[in-house]
Amino acid sequence: MHYEAAFLSAIQKVKSEGRYRVFARLERDKDIYPLARNHGPGPEHVVIWCGNDYLGQGLRPEVIDAGKSALDRMGAGSGGTRNISGTHQLHIALEKELSSLHNKEAALLFTSGYVSNSATLSTLGKIFPDLIIFSDENNHASMIEGIRFSGSERKIFRHNDLDHLEELLKAERYDRPKLIAFESLYSMDGDFGPINEICDLADQYGAMTYLDEVHAVGMYGHNGGGVSQQDHAEKRLTIIEGTLAKAFGCHGGYIAASKAVIDAIRSYAAGFIFTTSLPPATVSAAIASIRSLTQDNKIRLRHQERAARLKRMLREAELPLMDSPSHIVPVKVGCPVLTKKISDTLMVEYGIYVQPINYPTVPKGTERLRLTPNPFHTDKMMDDLVLALGETFARYRVANDRQQVQPAQCPFGGKL
Repeated sequence: MHYEAAFLSAIQKVKSEGRYRVFARLERDKDIYPLARNHGPGPEHVVIWCGNDYLGQGLRPEVIDAGKSALDRMGAGSGGTRNISGTHQLHIALEKELSSLHNKEAALLFTSGYVSNSATLSTLGKIFPDLIIFSDENNHASMIEGIRFSGSERKIFRHNDLDHLEELLKAERYDRPKLIAFESLYSMDGDFGPINEICDLADQYGAMTYLDEVHAVGMYGHNGGGVSQQDHAEKRLTIIEGTLAKAFGCHGGYIAASKAVIDAIRSYAAGFIFTTSLPPATVSAAIASIRSLTQDNKIRLRHQERAARLKRMLREAELPLMDSPSHIVPVKVGCPVLTKKISDTLMVEYGIYVQPINYPTVPKGTERLRLTPNPFHTDKMMDDLVLALGETFARYRVANDRQQVQPAQCPFGGKL
């Protein structure tokens, strides 16, 4: 068996499909953000337009100071799993902050948002052996993995299609354990999930609900509790899942729910039990970040204004902006090869970093650039971005669907 050849063949397959990923070699610097030092091709400094630290909280002085203080007092590591010397008073304090943020009785920390989804959803299948899970077709890979690992029967409903979801729910007996898993904000298209309407169906058909708030927590609601807070739906949901790594600018994932749910997941989830806990510096920084965001709404308002301005500029420039009601700003290309070419050109020639989004992150034929403006992007940076996009899209003959322009042909099929 030629093992090395198999690995090389797998890599070549990805390359032949035009979706081989190359990581940018960047160095974040809190003093010049959203610029970063570039250690790869292109100018010395580039403007980051695709970061998930949506509000720049990871560079906020009080957040950094909190992390430094914990590092000085408690050291670099946590000491083990939560069961083996790895539970700190800081973990308990952060879980209280998170349960309060989501108006829930309790919360549980995980090492990442991916793990919190995978571990929790897989564990629910063990607690309810006859569980059937209804999953939105656009759910994140971590949710899909957790549902598969649960061993539960699963039904996939069309994205945000309440009629299809109800049709599937109706087909099951009322007394069978059911769970509806969906997201509040889908990060690639930037659209919202119909939270209250799904809760209505859950109430009608006797189902639990699992909501991923990863891209919305810290961003929406009167104090950053997410879209469920904005829609006054927190108490209606069985489990709310979120992350500390996006709007809060730190690291880690969590769930918030009733005390019984949290205690059961804590006791059964292998992804929690057998994993070293988050280090004190990260936890302390996260607490500081949450407290600063819950007490000050100005940064969220500024962020929404920036996103709205960029969308308006892209429309006026007749670039192929994909409709999005949220802070996510997707610009369609439609071909993996050209998406990568455009991304490389923006980086090397214009000092603009925006990563290409290709399959399997998005369906084939919908490849795009996913822009995430933040409160620190200036008007000048936006002007430069829109000008660069216009020139680059014209060079590669990527046209707005509304324009009467002969499109280029993607070498992997489909028109642009």
